[in-house]
Amino acid sequence: MRAQLNRSIRTFFEDRGVLEVETPLLSWGTVTDPALTPFKTAYHRPGSSYSGDLYLQTSPEFAMKRLLAGGSGSIYQIVKAFRNEEQGRYHNPEFSLLEWYRVDFGLDQLIDEVEALILMLAASFGKGLTSRRISYQTLFLARLQCDPLESSFSEFQAKAEALGLPEASHLCGEDRATWLDLLFGHFIQPDLGRDALTVVIGYPAILPSLARSCPHDPRYVERAELFLAGMELGNGFHELRDPNEQRQRFERDLERRQDHGQVMLPMDQRLLEALRVGLPACSGMAIGLDRLLMALIGSSSLEDVLGFPIERA
Repeated sequence: MRAQLNRSIRTFFEDRGVLEVETPLLSWGTVTDPALTPFKTAYHRPGSSYSGDLYLQTSPEFAMKRLLAGGSGSIYQIVKAFRNEEQGRYHNPEFSLLEWYRVDFGLDQLIDEVEALILMLAASFGKGLTSRRISYQTLFLARLQCDPLESSFSEFQAKAEALGLPEASHLCGEDRATWLDLLFGHFIQPDLGRDALTVVIGYPAILPSLARSCPHDPRYVERAELFLAGMELGNGFHELRDPNEQRQRFERDLERRQDHGQVMLPMDQRLLEALRVGLPACSGMAIGLDRLLMALIGSSSLEDVLGFPIERA
């Protein structure tokens, strides 16, 4: 079934003229996102006393953007990615990822393509599927009666306590981004994608990741997330191209890591240099293929679609 999935994905992108590429699994730079913990290893150069730290990549994004800046055109890859401190029903520290970038695509065009891909794959597995789009703010208002931008921390706390999570205030403090992630993950996400592929759009600017700001309303970023069967399948953006803004976001990530007592990580200087050279206007999406396969066959555990989960690796 995995071979069928990968074959269908490759045919889909070949028919659309998107080039398959490979990028390194090991790199000198890594993510700064406080929600992610990369694996680190030491490199020892043969015949030399030199050694340095390398990181297994949590996503091929940074290297693929360097290819885009070099003139590759639209590209995709099916690749292994690695995230430390992740294991469970929906997590394995080593996982399969589909990531692609479309030059001159806006976010709406990217979502159109995502929906076409997922619905085609579902049909190939004999699964009828439809798709819908809904805004992040609409979900908060409908499910929690809170506004992600306007509600106070005390309102968030009251809602969390009423829903059986009294420790939320201790976990989140006065960090709005942490509050939003917690409330969304616990009380909204589990119901998403139960009756259709759900694409969530209109993310607040305090949850930017690598998306550019909305030109008509800077309170939001041009970001989309995919959900199916209560699982997050993917994350996509109209990509940020400003190297100064990207550096500032990396620095804010590192400040949050420091505030939370997390390990400090090196920002990817080669990505920043590629942005300075010039990233073409593009949109990109990453989809977890293990979770997608779970959803397509109706499985409830990642172990059902992995030959060797971490306990048996």
